[in-house]
Amino acid sequence: MPELIFPLDSSRPFEDQQLVGHNRWHPEIPPVATVRPGDTFRVHCREWFDGAIVNDDSADDILNAPLRTVHKLSGPFAVEGARPGDLLVVDILDVGPIPQEDSGPLAGQGWGYTGIFARTNGGGFLTDRFPDAYKAIWDFRGQTATSRHVPEVSFTGIVHPGLMGTAPSAQLLARWNEREGALIATDPDRVPPLALPPEPQDALLGGVPDSDVDRVAGEAARTAPPRENGGNQDIKNLTKGTRVFYPVFVDGANFSVGDLHFSQGDGEITFCGAIEMGGFIDFHVDVIKGGMETYGVSENAIFLPGITDPQYSEWISFSGTSVTLDGEQRYLDAQLSYQRACLHAIDYLTKFGYSPEQAYLLLGAAPIEGRFSGVVDIPNSCATVYIPTAIFDFDVRPSAAGPHQVDRGMGAPHAAA
Repeated sequence: MPELIFPLDSSRPFEDQQLVGHNRWHPEIPPVATVRPGDTFRVHCREWFDGAIVNDDSADDILNAPLRTVHKLSGPFAVEGARPGDLLVVDILDVGPIPQEDSGPLAGQGWGYTGIFARTNGGGFLTDRFPDAYKAIWDFRGQTATSRHVPEVSFTGIVHPGLMGTAPSAQLLARWNEREGALIATDPDRVPPLALPPEPQDALLGGVPDSDVDRVAGEAARTAPPRENGGNQDIKNLTKGTRVFYPVFVDGANFSVGDLHFSQGDGEITFCGAIEMGGFIDFHVDVIKGGMETYGVSENAIFLPGITDPQYSEWISFSGTSVTLDGEQRYLDAQLSYQRACLHAIDYLTKFGYSPEQAYLLLGAAPIEGRFSGVVDIPNSCATVYIPTAIFDFDVRPSAAGPHQVDRGMGAPHAAA
């Protein structure tokens, strides 16, 4: 086993560990450990809410999920010799749930969860259709996930980290805050908000000295969106075998990781749409000197996807175009097209007995594929969503016999805002 450089004790809160991570981006958060180019090491990760979401049949915890506290990130880890302008090479050697702990109160101990966030607590991709909070618990058996809340489906997990990235420079951090602040100012009372400004309350800043905590907390960026440093990209294909090339903005790169997922569909469409869990991840790191200029990587990460994706070969697919539910024509709006494709898939699955919320939770958690299929034929873009047919315990294809009827059981727990 690689050397464990960031251990977590499941009996203690994230803030009360041997090494303390962080939940904001800032260049002054000091590294908790230093590794060398060529090193291999293991990191433990806590589920992004640090145990606030529990294994029960209520969605009250999703309704009241403490968004100011996320994400619980392991790190930062400095890489010896890395300098601004370099590329940090990160190989994912292995990743999985909490080792040797197949039962317990924490997500990752044999189970995980998917949530639909209420509009008042962040919402999701389809908030206008699904404004309330719902939850599904998924049980792990090897690489397979099943749920008492979404019956008659099982699928192979596509285990990956939702969030990895390097620390921003002070200049890059200021740029983030300026541009996101300008966006918020266009509609400051919007629910959900257009962006999340720095939030000192519940900021976890690792080893920042007490004398600097208030200032740093007032500047530090939230971890919710992806940015130039990588961050919360939620790319389901960053699995075992992946290699990522991250731009380096500060000495040491100061790499952090968290938000592990047992599985996820393209887009993580419910916002808490993956199967969230804690676990471990093994890395190998290296540095390409001057790589940002050499390869034109200044505001993005490049990655070679992993080679351990589930081998699904048959799909049922749904398309959508850039026309709103009210019939308004939009011009080549690819995001709207993908929303409509997802809604068409949800409507289809309800014909088999699933509630719309069960279908929505399934699309967030299962390894669906989303594609922009046509983006040049004015005025309508076309997006498609592909669902593996093998994840269902029945034939999900249209037939003359009509749709099989699922016993939806207890359904998905619901909490109204």
